[in-house]
Amino acid sequence: MQAYEFINNLIPPLKFTDKVKMALSWMEEIRTDVLPVVDQGLFKGLITDDMIYEINNPELTIAEVELSASSSVVQMDRHIYEVLRVSSENQTSMVAVVDKDLKYLGVVTIEDAITAFTDTISIQSQGGVLILSMFMTDYSLYDIARVIESENTKILSSFISNDPLDDSKIKVTLKVDRTELRHIKATLERFGYKVIDHYQEDAWITSEQDRLGNLLRFLDI
Repeated sequence: MQAYEFINNLIPPLKFTDKVKMALSWMEEIRTDVLPVVDQGLFKGLITDDMIYEINNPELTIAEVELSASSSVVQMDRHIYEVLRVSSENQTSMVAVVDKDLKYLGVVTIEDAITAFTDTISIQSQGGVLILSMFMTDYSLYDIARVIESENTKILSSFISNDPLDDSKIKVTLKVDRTELRHIKATLERFGYKVIDHYQEDAWITSEQDRLGNLLRFLDI
């Protein structure tokens, strides 16, 4: 699941010499509110319709506009996880993909990244989610997995994020292949792990809105 596999070829890049009125026309045509800007094959940032409306001068060229999110970019071989992380950090709806020479290849939209992520078997499979809080120095997925596997349960996927309630700790989100979590939670706590939240997935929700909400809650982004 590398970034280049999910490039959206329907989103064209703008050039510095293009006028902002053309950018707005393209946005209306392909129904987006943001487009990438590329100069001499290099990604320079994003321009949004809000920026254009604020400028209120359709004859300006893109070169005269202060672009945003120039760091919203990933290498082509990075995992889809990285696309989601960069999108979250830059608060952007798309991430540019570049090759090893930093040449622009295209963009991955957050919608495409989420769809790709939710299509993985670990997310689609029915199971439960446990969220642990701990110091980074105490984190060992091997040790956690050994405890969980003692309950005849497998970890399908895991994700680490900062704990917003305690900067010195991390949150470890685990997707497991069982919906009944009481015994697993009790076993983890017996081994000294702090389980701060857990929930079971009785059935996978198929609507796009709920699908997105579940994923963002799972990733905590």
